[in-house]
Amino acid sequence: MSDTDYMRHLQGRYEVHGRDFVDAGLVSSQIKKGLKSQGIHEDIIRRIAVIAFEAEVNIISYATHGVISYYLLPDSIIFEAIDEGQGIEDIELALQEGYSTADDSIREMGFGAGMGLANIKKSSDIFEITSELGKGTRVKSTIMLNGK
Repeated sequence: MSDTDYMRHLQGRYEVHGRDFVDAGLVSSQIKKGLKSQGIHEDIIRRIAVIAFEAEVNIISYATHGVISYYLLPDSIIFEAIDEGQGIEDIELALQEGYSTADDSIREMGFGAGMGLANIKKSSDIFEITSELGKGTRVKSTIMLNGK
């Protein structure tokens, strides 16, 4: 599916700013409300909420800026988070539960436990991640509406 095709199915697009911990969770809450209004099953909404929250906190913690979008297709929901930030040096390592590069200030706020990417991957039917050091990271998650 081309980018133009996706845009026809865009349900929400949200700007997220680095270090804006005050609003952490706002985007995932808005996505959850949007999906409820579309009649999406509660189990799928829960999975998307986990994905959205973890991606949102990652952008806030590690990037200067990012955009979170989601698309409601006939058979799936596509979630995408693209950030401008430091990028991930070792994606395989970053996907391991408990691995974190969070600094003390992030940990003191209760974030940075090293579960974000692992939780996104677990909650996804299809998970894709690309990252370039010094540029940023793109996470794409697909949830099938009728099972895998």
